[in-house]
Amino acid sequence: MNQIAVAIDGPSGAGKSTIAKTAAKTLGFIYVDTGALYRTIGLAVFRKNFDALTPDEVISVLPEISIKLKYIDGAQRVYLNDEDVSELIRTPEISLFASRVSVIPEVREFLLDMQRDIANKNNVIMDGRDIGTVILPNAKVKIFLTASDEKRAERRYLELCGKGIETTPQEVLNDMRKRDEKDSSRSLAPLKKADDAILLDTSELDLQQSINAVINIIKNATNAED
Repeated sequence: MNQIAVAIDGPSGAGKSTIAKTAAKTLGFIYVDTGALYRTIGLAVFRKNFDALTPDEVISVLPEISIKLKYIDGAQRVYLNDEDVSELIRTPEISLFASRVSVIPEVREFLLDMQRDIANKNNVIMDGRDIGTVILPNAKVKIFLTASDEKRAERRYLELCGKGIETTPQEVLNDMRKRDEKDSSRSLAPLKKADDAILLDTSELDLQQSINAVINIIKNATNAED
């Protein structure tokens, strides 16, 4: 039996992780937050305190990195060399490091097989920035999830505040726009909507409405039962 792969792409703060996570739990799929993988590498590189952060410096760290995904009570936890870093990788600083390391071909290759192997063995909802275009180009369902800059920044700010991370709405908006620019303009696997992806703008939707919209798209495409 072929496994069902759902690719959800979109910019930072669009709600991909929260929406994909809940949709996966509802449908009985495995949820894979690929951004967490790049953030984990970003954290490992950040801890090296490199002066220049050149590609060669980043590549030199890869042999020292072991990343494992574990699912505890249905939630994805990320481990860097057996250390649970699920919270540590969510700061704005590590987000920028993740964006910088993600443009390096060797880093993307390092993670590619891991991501595809998970999709080959499970029904998955995988979210990121190039899932439908690069990682899982043959995914059964592709969704491009987005919202306005201001709405995305507002949501991310509230999320960070809820985790006790000190920042300001303007700092979050500035960081988000910087990351959007980097992710969209990079030559390697840029953030863009796949030609066969369904566009879903959640600017005017609340969280539950967004979740329901994604679940309905998946069910309509796969004839998944309630």
